[in-house]
Amino acid sequence: MRKPYGPVHPGAWWLWSLGLGTAATRTTNPLLLALLIAAAGYVVATHRTAAPWARSYAAFAKLALAVLVIRLVFAVVLGSPVPGTHVIATLPEVPLPHWAQGIRLGGRVTAEALVFALYDGLKLATLLICVGAANALANPARLLKSLPGALHETGVAVVVALTFAPNLIADVQRLRAARRLRGRPDHGIRGLLQVGLPVLEGALERSVALAASMDARGYGRSVEVSASVRRTTAALTLGGLLGVCVGTYGLLTADGGTYGLPVLLVSVAAALAGLRLGGRRSPRTRYRPDSWNARAWLVAASGVAVAALLALAGARDPAALHPGVVPLTAPGLPLWPAAAELLALVPAFVAPKAPKTPEAPKEPS
Repeated sequence: MRKPYGPVHPGAWWLWSLGLGTAATRTTNPLLLALLIAAAGYVVATHRTAAPWARSYAAFAKLALAVLVIRLVFAVVLGSPVPGTHVIATLPEVPLPHWAQGIRLGGRVTAEALVFALYDGLKLATLLICVGAANALANPARLLKSLPGALHETGVAVVVALTFAPNLIADVQRLRAARRLRGRPDHGIRGLLQVGLPVLEGALERSVALAASMDARGYGRSVEVSASVRRTTAALTLGGLLGVCVGTYGLLTADGGTYGLPVLLVSVAAALAGLRLGGRRSPRTRYRPDSWNARAWLVAASGVAVAALLALAGARDPAALHPGVVPLTAPGLPLWPAAAELLALVPAFVAPKAPKTPEAPKEPS
């Protein structure tokens, strides 16, 4: 018997994470950004499974840390436009030609410049962690089943690309463990060469098996549609995607807030209409499709609510969400934006926790 409440729809996890990422772009307050990171990390820690794609969160966290370090290194080496009076160190300055005016190598390193670089890098690091949370929580195979027919072929390519690296890492770990059990070396150039050949052989076998299964299921076959439908589909899809880019840019900038949301809504409607028309060329069926239930609505709505409330807070009190560095002062924690970010924890209470290991089949009574 089918359970009344299955796993949360993968699209809901992506909407939740994109909402948190949008909220991260609205502030440079390190306390608010740290709260977003903590909320996303808690939900991932309590709801991710043992699947290969769920292990990608650690890689995104390391990438976010690397981005933060690189931003600080650039601020030290290349300088910063932020003026400062608290000099930490003075590096040897390299003279540059006249055509490179505005760029500096070395020179004074101020505390104000480092704090500004820290705020800026932490914003991008938070965005990467939010995207990593979606990769760890959303099953890519189930997400592919939910795509419209017009994007099925593109979705298959994306899913294969996303699952290749985790499977490759799992194969390397399995072979290295087997070599250690046999008393053979698994480190160094020799161990890498002896592990690499079986890994590549396994990847080739999976590729051949995937191609055979896709061909058996009629992948790539399409039906004929009229020329007018093809032209209308192309116009709606292309125009809608371009409008989505323009509307998103308007939402992310302070000057485009008036036209960003209307353009984005109209463009999304046009793109969805184009995708629906394009789906006529690739008819397909879904086995047990994922339902968008009340839990999916709550998960998606929590991320959207965090983004909307942070945008409202930025419009009403921009100084609280963007603390200054000149003069150098400790950032404060605005109460109601921080309370709004706590809505990101809603999936931790409404989404069902997936089992870490497959359950053993029960004996019939």
